Order: sequence, then C-alpha cells, then structure tokens
Amino acid sequence: MTAGSEEHDRDRAVSRRNGTVVLICGVMAVAMAGLSFAAVPLYRLFCQVTGYAGTTQRTEQASTTVLDRVVKVHFDANVSKGLPWKFEPMQASMEVKLGENALAFYKATNLADHATTGTSVFNVAPDAVGMYFNKVQCFCFVEQRLEPGQSMEMAVSFHVDPKFATADDTKHLSELTLSYSFYQVAHPQASQDQAAVRGEGSGG
Repeated sequence: MTAGSEEHDRDRAVSRRNGTVVLICGVMAVAMAGLSFAAVPLYRLFCQVTGYAGTTQRTEQASTTVLDRVVKVHFDANVSKGLPWKFEPMQASMEVKLGENALAFYKATNLADHATTGTSVFNVAPDAVGMYFNKVQCFCFVEQRLEPGQSMEMAVSFHVDPKFATADDTKHLSELTLSYSFYQVAHPQASQDQAAVRGEGSGG
C-alpha cells in the first residue's frame, strides 16, 4: 500500500469518526430538548404521586374507613398583589378524624369597581402531609369571575388518609394547614368564567 493510499484511508476514518460524533451530539441535543419540554408535567406528576412539596392528592371517592384519632386542620388564605379581592377561610380550623369526610368553606369578595377574575393554587404543610391529604372536590385551578362587590363561597371536600397515623413522617403530627392563594387572571377564558358563575367545574 502506498503512502498516498494510507493517508487517504486515515482521512476516511477520521471523517467517519467526526460524522459519528456529530450524529451522537445531535441525538443528545434532541433528547435534552425533549426532557426539558417534559420536565414541568413530569415534575407535576411526581408531586401529585408522592405529595412532594405539600402537593395534595386528588380522589373522586369519599373515604370509607374512619379512625378514632383526630387531627386539627388549619385553613389559610392569601391573595397576590394585583388582585383586588378579600379572600378568607370561613372557619379558622376544624378537628377531623382520620378518614372522616369533611367539608370546609372559603369566601372571596371583589373589592374593585369592575369585574375581575382569579384562579387559585394550594398546598398543605408540613410537606409530608401532602401524601395523605385527599381532596374529593375543590375550587383550585378553576377561573373564578366576580363582579364589582360580588362575594362567592367556595367549598373544599377532603379527608385525611388513615395511613397518616402509621407513616413514619406523619405519625407524630397532630395538626396540619391547608393553604390557598388566589392570583389574578389577565386574560380570562370566557367559557370557564361562565362555568364558574354557574358553580360548575370545581376541579383540582
């Protein structure tokens, strides 16, 4: 084999390696972009499954097992800047048995001279409680439209999982706090606003 042939073969080998590297980098870039796109929903799903960061559980069925052990539930309400509402729990706290189906109420009033729309998020504290706090029905994540001076009562139906009594991270606890925060919706969705006024769509 001549020196020219050997050099040509080396060039071809280097070219193939470079092409392989480019291909691998391209695949990694696409994969990383896909992971970034999926990060938010995956994190949300992780929180819902594990109760991480105080994320409560959602269930469509009421509890059928009730224990004698009682836990005290405190209720907290917050309004972000820019939303001219008065928002407060209609009960400061309540004592419920583990597994007992309970109903609590919050009240919002629009203090502005024009209609405003808000939507709420929630969490429970301590964070470890999120895994065992089950919401059957609530007003979170649903746009709520209030006319000037209008007030609205909103209910949350829940129960605390009996496993709360035996789980290592909660068995020593006797109190927890359910907190809601309302934020202004800059561009309300008309269909959701109308449903909220009719009292429909209490998901989340």
